[in-house]
Amino acid sequence: MKQNRKLDCLSEIRTRILTMGIAPGAALDESALSEEFGVSRTPLREVLQRLAGEGYVALADNRGAKVASMDLSTMRTFFQTAPLIYSTVARLAAENRTTQQLDELKSVQIDFKDALAGARPNDMSLGNHRFHELIGEMAANDYIMPSLRRLLIDHTRVSQMFYRPAAPVETVAIKKAADQHDAMITAIAAHEVAVAVDLTLQHWDLTRDRIERFVRPDPLPMDVISLSEKRNAV
Repeated sequence: MKQNRKLDCLSEIRTRILTMGIAPGAALDESALSEEFGVSRTPLREVLQRLAGEGYVALADNRGAKVASMDLSTMRTFFQTAPLIYSTVARLAAENRTTQQLDELKSVQIDFKDALAGARPNDMSLGNHRFHELIGEMAANDYIMPSLRRLLIDHTRVSQMFYRPAAPVETVAIKKAADQHDAMITAIAAHEVAVAVDLTLQHWDLTRDRIERFVRPDPLPMDVISLSEKRNAV
């Protein structure tokens, strides 16, 4: 029973971080988490250590645990690295995938499209996370997989805005992303390496603009004329 509570705690904290239920850089209250999940401090700290190893949280001596930040340096590295990792993973997946993995990918895609039809943004973002993680597992590369998993943490967090459309054109973009998933599955199933890579880069380009809007929002409105007049006032 205690092991189940420990695993539930691990899974729930991951989910809250990925869906921005816990903000980047936020401190984790160990006392509150222990009480909520019915685990003592020792298993909770084991959970936090595992989350730190996966890149979800950062641990500091005498300062407790904090959710991994998404500061300027992190985001700059994210945008530089994402297309390289995703395209490499797609190429290897098309070469190495198994039939069992392909069947699981199709199942994940069904769940993703069901979440899309039901307008469930958290389920869409988590479904997309699992979709790309599974493609990483298909790649069968122990050097790339840790990098992909770390990349997906920030991608899933920052893509929350993408899955909460504010205009019809954004809803169309989500539908296009789902269609690209289907095309990626077909290419990987057929071992079409070049097609899989090209589709993956198109998929990245589709979400990148919305992600950039989240990171770099439009400026707040200001009265330029009023500011100009005040600047010249005595």
